[in-house]
Amino acid sequence: MARFGLPALLCTLAVLSVALLAAELKSKSCSEVRRLYVAKGFNKNDAPLHEINGDHLKICPQGYTCCSEEMEEKYSLQSKDDFKSVVTEQCNHLQAVFASRYKKFDEFFKELLENAEKSLNDMFVKTYGRLYMQNSELFKDLFVELKRYYVVGNVNLEEMLNDFWARLLERMFRLVNSQYHFTDEYLECVSKYTEQLKPFGDVPRKLKLQVTRAFVAARTFAQGLAVARDVVSKVSVVNPTAQCTHALLKMIYCSHCRGLVTVKPCYNYCSNIMRGCLANQGDLDFEWNNFIDAMLMVAERLEGPFNIESVMDPIDVKISDAIMNMQENSVQVSQKVFQGCGPPKPLPAGRISRSISESAFSTRFRPYHPEERPTTAAGTSLDRLVTDVKEKLKQAKKFWSSLPSNVCNDERMAAGNGNEEDCWNGKGKSRYLFAVTGNGLANQGNNPEVQVDTDKPDILILRQIMALRVMTSKMKNAYNGNDVDFFDISDESSGEGSGSGCEYQQCPSEFEYNATDHAGKSANDKADSAGARAAAQPYLLAVFCILFLVMQREWR
Repeated sequence: MARFGLPALLCTLAVLSVALLAAELKSKSCSEVRRLYVAKGFNKNDAPLHEINGDHLKICPQGYTCCSEEMEEKYSLQSKDDFKSVVTEQCNHLQAVFASRYKKFDEFFKELLENAEKSLNDMFVKTYGRLYMQNSELFKDLFVELKRYYVVGNVNLEEMLNDFWARLLERMFRLVNSQYHFTDEYLECVSKYTEQLKPFGDVPRKLKLQVTRAFVAARTFAQGLAVARDVVSKVSVVNPTAQCTHALLKMIYCSHCRGLVTVKPCYNYCSNIMRGCLANQGDLDFEWNNFIDAMLMVAERLEGPFNIESVMDPIDVKISDAIMNMQENSVQVSQKVFQGCGPPKPLPAGRISRSISESAFSTRFRPYHPEERPTTAAGTSLDRLVTDVKEKLKQAKKFWSSLPSNVCNDERMAAGNGNEEDCWNGKGKSRYLFAVTGNGLANQGNNPEVQVDTDKPDILILRQIMALRVMTSKMKNAYNGNDVDFFDISDESSGEGSGSGCEYQQCPSEFEYNATDHAGKSANDKADSAGARAAAQPYLLAVFCILFLVMQREWR
């Protein structure tokens, strides 16, 4: 038996060696990596069957690897696309919210004006008949100007309303004094007494105040929704830098090269990379939050004293009240005008009787019955619209500073925040040890994952900041009841590497105010934000000055 001991031992060792070798070969198989690589549409010939020496790798950790040089290059492009896709998805919902609310507000305001004009026309036709029809262009012109102000903005509401009442006075003065002949010069004199005589009572003053404030607030608010929509859609189209792309590759796909296809990036590791790649977007947060606060302020005005619905619905009744007041005081008004402008020339006897019969103005306006009002515009009410949009505005605050965390919350991008041990840290399956850096460009100097040029803000992002700042200023003016001038600052440089942001071509603006194009968790985020603004202030101030001068020149 001793003779068979050595061969038996050798045979056993050989079998064990073959088994160990098979196990080792199995552990180094790249079949799963290869399967997932091919599933993304890549060439299977790029992927090795077993681990190979990784000296050829430029970004991923070297050593034995399942990635060829071609795989690393294609994974680099794929990681860039993955990042852009997730950021776009995060922004698309917010952009759609602003787009849909703008469309609804715009539809509501325009239909409200149509209803008010139709109501006035119907009631005045029934009340004054041919007399109104002969002078209807005066009222049509009023609504044309109101619509033009809302759509275009280049209408001085106060002057327009003053002109309306002056023209109405001239028509009314002719009608109540139809026995006289009035020249155009005489009627000009009459119009000069509008403020002094107050022939229409206090209606013109009150209506002018109500219309001006309500229209300014309504137009500004709708404009704000359009600007927010445009800013989000443009900023959401990101183009990662080379340094960002390297970091994305290392985070998303370098684990595959190590065969760790099921291990996701550590949450804080992802946070640092996202804060580096979205550093410029983070700088939007301060002006964005100011803008949202200003929108909420104007929303409160729309619900209260500047409610355009409560102004426009009864505008026919208010104008009728003014006409009745002129009728009741026509004798006193006429006497004072005759004293100031001189006695008018009487018409020949034959023409007097005909003129009086043609222009008898004795009809009084019927009482106002609320049940006869037209249905609400666009099937809703201003209160419901404002309540809905206020909730959406509150949810939109701090969107840009939260964007890196929201991207990392996507299960495609990182492991859950509670999984801190069994996650990919850029080198292997282990805990990520670095602290999470702050938001914004100025905080990226110490980012351990992404090299960011903190001295070079993105000019396209700065344009968005300027657009938000300009709109915020206009919101505050509207809140205070002041008229607002809008300018067309549409950007013509859509080819500067960022695109329009409207992937499905669903966000055209009826207005001409267009913003311009763009390309983890930390306990001290608030301090980071303040520090970012302070550090960037000298440079930003200079850039803002230059941008303001350029824009001012374009506006002219």
